[in-house]
Amino acid sequence: MNNIIEFEKVSKSFGDLKVLDQLSLEVKDGEKLALIGPSGSGKTTILRILMTLETIDDGFVSVNNEYLWHEKKEGKVVNASDNHLQKMRDQIGMVFQQFNLFPHLTAIENVQEPQILIKKKNKSEAHDKASELFNMIGLNDKVDHYPHQLSGGQQQRVAIARALAMDPKIMLFDEVTSALDPELVDEVLQVLHKLASSSDTTMLTVTHEMNFAKDFADRVLFFDNGQIVESGKPSDIFTNPKEERTRSFLKKFITDIN
Repeated sequence: MNNIIEFEKVSKSFGDLKVLDQLSLEVKDGEKLALIGPSGSGKTTILRILMTLETIDDGFVSVNNEYLWHEKKEGKVVNASDNHLQKMRDQIGMVFQQFNLFPHLTAIENVQEPQILIKKKNKSEAHDKASELFNMIGLNDKVDHYPHQLSGGQQQRVAIARALAMDPKIMLFDEVTSALDPELVDEVLQVLHKLASSSDTTMLTVTHEMNFAKDFADRVLFFDNGQIVESGKPSDIFTNPKEERTRSFLKKFITDIN
């Protein structure tokens, strides 16, 4: 299986704070990754770099065998142009902690309109795709509701459908349940489970929901201080982590860590 994402000695700082420190990472096409670790360890920065919301200070990032923040021109590697960034961005979808739905559009219009504006689909195609996704997220009865008429969990499910409607090769989820009331968390995680089991889309999820990470991921990465401290199958990371830093972090969430 080919790598769809590669980070090669990538560093990123915000002022004096080094958030990523010579990070190297490879993600296989279709792989489901859970990124865990303390706040400020660099997890969300990785997603934001892939979404071209944050630049890098050093190193290289590749998506689908093309540089992300660089491009080749006349045999030289140069900084990426806006056109190149836009082309690369089209392959990636991201769902944020906040739902960011358009308040003046209905739920289904929130999923249709980006397809029409960005993917240049006609209204009928966009509607068919949106209807299919509302069926997947279990909100067929809410298509004509406006965001303020939906619960937080329902809004987040619509945000997931909106990102999926753009047919991305890679989906990024940044703590998508952290803004929800506890009783609404499961409905969103169930949608992600369904998506992970039925789709060959590459998925990277930053989460503090360890039981979800255990069930969802092919591989779990534990981050601390801008580096990958440990990487492995969920069954290994969550039952018998090798590194003391991983163990001490997970003990806050799981009682039976070896």
